[in-house]
Amino acid sequence: MVQKYQSPVRVYKFPFEMVMAAYEKRFPTCPLIPVFLGSEVLSESASADGSTHVIERSCKLSVDAPRLLKKIAGVECVFFIQKNTLSWRDRTLLIEAHNETFASRVTVLETCSYSVHPDNESWTCFEQCASLDIKSFFGFENTVEKIAMKQYTANIKRGKEVIEYYLSELMSEGITEIPRWVPPAERSSPSKAASPPAAPSSEMPAAALAHQSPRLQMVSWGPDKLDADYIERYLGRLTPMQESCLIQLRGWLQETHKVKIPKDEHILRFLRARDFHIEKAKEMLCQSLTWRKQFQVDYILETWKPPSGLEEYYAGGWHHHDREGRPLYVLRLGQMDTKGLVKALGEEALLRQVLSINEEGQKRCEENTKIFGRPITSWTCLVDLEGLNMRHLWRPGVKALLRIIEVVEANYPETLGRLLIVRAPRVFPVLWTLVSPFINENTRQKFLVYSGNNYQGSGGLIDYIDKEIIPDFLGGDCLCQVPEGGQVPKSYYLTEELENLDHIRLWAETIYQSAQVSKGAPHEIMIEIVESSSVITWDFDILKGDMVFNIFHSKRTPQAVKREVSSSVPAVNNEQLIDRSWVLGVDYSIVESPLTCREGESIQGSHITRWPGIYILQWRACGPTHARVDEVLSSLQGSAPKCKVMYYTEVLASHDFRGSMTSLESCHSRFSQISVTTTSSSQSQDGSLISR
Repeated sequence: MVQKYQSPVRVYKFPFEMVMAAYEKRFPTCPLIPVFLGSEVLSESASADGSTHVIERSCKLSVDAPRLLKKIAGVECVFFIQKNTLSWRDRTLLIEAHNETFASRVTVLETCSYSVHPDNESWTCFEQCASLDIKSFFGFENTVEKIAMKQYTANIKRGKEVIEYYLSELMSEGITEIPRWVPPAERSSPSKAASPPAAPSSEMPAAALAHQSPRLQMVSWGPDKLDADYIERYLGRLTPMQESCLIQLRGWLQETHKVKIPKDEHILRFLRARDFHIEKAKEMLCQSLTWRKQFQVDYILETWKPPSGLEEYYAGGWHHHDREGRPLYVLRLGQMDTKGLVKALGEEALLRQVLSINEEGQKRCEENTKIFGRPITSWTCLVDLEGLNMRHLWRPGVKALLRIIEVVEANYPETLGRLLIVRAPRVFPVLWTLVSPFINENTRQKFLVYSGNNYQGSGGLIDYIDKEIIPDFLGGDCLCQVPEGGQVPKSYYLTEELENLDHIRLWAETIYQSAQVSKGAPHEIMIEIVESSSVITWDFDILKGDMVFNIFHSKRTPQAVKREVSSSVPAVNNEQLIDRSWVLGVDYSIVESPLTCREGESIQGSHITRWPGIYILQWRACGPTHARVDEVLSSLQGSAPKCKVMYYTEVLASHDFRGSMTSLESCHSRFSQISVTTTSSSQSQDGSLISR
């Protein structure tokens, strides 16, 4: 597979000219980079006014690999071609490098740049991206890849340390400022002319340290960049490759989800949950983002109001923070009547309560990060099991607990920093046997269990929680406001009918619908427009497969063709409206250019209607637009791979925009596709906004 690296922006708090002088001191040899054996100038040129200097070199580097591999390859060193383009006028240095040795077997490309900080012209930014591709390497491709990536990541940050070392050396020599380059015409006299510093010599390409690595694919920066200091301050210390994974996944989300991308710490949690495997983290994160949108989880702290019975009998709450600054949540599970809570409130109410706790936990982590001045990305949970007995193993209650664990594991990974379980009774191993298979291995390793009263002394709670905040019910001096729980009165219990409909009542509260689409079987919805210049809006996510999105205006009223449901085939939402006998351009017409949508993308947009009548929104799999009804049913009931879309549409009258039509039409992103009939006048022509 292609191996990519993309660095955050690393900042030197020194002017560009000082950094270039430090860069020059690294050569011709640099003891701090022993693998760099030397270089030979291949070509060199400069502009007439001295503002630009270009130099190309062949750089020789030693091979740090097992002797057997070097013997098989027949080399002790490798050569890289490096081209440096220095602009004193623009104050930039661009370094491009590629391997010359084994070029037919391995391709390595690296691009580095030094430039002036956009917000402070006295600072210098450094950025680096690389791609590595192994085509073949004597049957040792996997071994070479591992060696290469290990060497590459071990030497990435060394480059910054080397520059900082030579900056310190310059200052010890009394050099604290170097004049900027000025054009010859602006120099008052030769004696006062500011000569530019010597052009930098060859930099040892960091990619050379990974000359053995995998396939080629360069990385381009997204619109927003991450600063290395920001990452360390707010997200924690990451390895170079972990930083790269974060930036790559963040960039992909910016491409596909635009303004709806989650916060950096949220993205990082999913990467950690999948050991920084980008594709696996992407899949997990996209499923979670879809889930959050479908059930409006982003708004749960504002919209969820726990029923009075839940506030009174749910024995859990936030209580200060642990020794590491993590928010501390206390749960008196042994005092809770889980059976009563499920019967009185329903499984879904308990799940929503847990989700609101997790959302609040993330909010408190952000606040504590600012308070303590270091990254706080998870919280600690203190669970008191005193009172736990066999009634807590009531089967429907355990089933509800398992479902809650499943939802939390899928959508809140790496949010639990530590789980402290105290006063675990003899029945606890039975409960643990039931729930532990549903808990991620990384999460299970964060569990600490104390039985009896051995939690109070050294090696117990005091190691993780300050003595001053240990709750009073655990022998501490701190008054804890967590409800005590207790038996839920049976008068609170739901009727059997309401209990059975509980999951329908709560989780049906979503504005989104889902549909499956197969080749030849598009999903279409009809929207009737009464007034011209109305606005059709949409928001949809491509959950599976690639699709094409179309909008049509119909002169005929369509008759829906739905899939016939059989007992052997699960029901799906799929409806076709455009009859195969209809003629495009006669019976119906396209009002927007088709938009191809890839799996994982999130699409939002709007269309300003020109005429009243019937509009049809269509999602179809990439392939034929129309099919016979029997082909449609066959496709749906057969084994053809299905695509899936989750969507929401709404029609707004033009006056609801209160004069903002012009603004709406001007908000086209680079993904927008505009109908050929669109003009600046929304009153006379159709207008649209299709953006990803």
